[in-house]
Amino acid sequence: MKAALLLVLTVWLNVQYGGCAFSSSCSLPPSKWCSSLDSAIQCGVLKQCLLSNFTRSHQTVDQVEVGLYYESLCPGCRLFLTQMLLPTWVLLEEIMSVTLVPYGNAQEKNVGGKYVFECQHGEQECLGNMIETCLLNMTDASAAYETIHCMESADDVISAAKSCVDLFSPELKWESIDSCVNGDKGNQLMHQNALKTQALNPPHKYVPWITVNGAHTDDLQDKASTSLFSLVCSMYKGPKPAACGGSQRGFRSYSNNE
Repeated sequence: MKAALLLVLTVWLNVQYGGCAFSSSCSLPPSKWCSSLDSAIQCGVLKQCLLSNFTRSHQTVDQVEVGLYYESLCPGCRLFLTQMLLPTWVLLEEIMSVTLVPYGNAQEKNVGGKYVFECQHGEQECLGNMIETCLLNMTDASAAYETIHCMESADDVISAAKSCVDLFSPELKWESIDSCVNGDKGNQLMHQNALKTQALNPPHKYVPWITVNGAHTDDLQDKASTSLFSLVCSMYKGPKPAACGGSQRGFRSYSNNE
């Protein structure tokens, strides 16, 4: 939902300079601004929603697929996710898709038919990974990304989780997230993350581990870490969107798989 998320960035930029970018009568989270004609009008984003839908309906070239294999409490992962990956997706969502796999350097073992996970940064990281995994499974991509961005931007990822869910995924009750996290559903979803991470070729050596169109090379990792925006624009095979151009600061900080 590009229009809604682009407006999130616009709001943030305008707030820095004392401005206001959307209707004060809007009571919906950004991921819902384009969910209906009434909500678009209420939030003052009808033109942006219509333009986004028109662009999406006329797209014929495959999007650039960016995968992030990460850990919820890894400092380098948090920087890349909040400062590079999701802001880039906000601007380039029409030509870019994102896959988030919270697991990273964790380890799993089967104990009595249930998987037990050990995470690089301790039990709290395992909890953060599980919350974000459940979010990705239980709501649409836009709402999940907004909620995860909120969590990862906070001083305390875990403590912020409930308020971020309430703000960006209000249709979800925290009890349902908690049930997923502590139940068989979350356990199986995290096992799938483990399998996806273990299937990486080449095997990951650190996190954040970035793939582009399913591939990982040192060159792609370096370019994505330096300017994911430029990389996605350069790799897209169709007509370049107006947003393509410019640069971003690089964030390159890894946690080794030891």
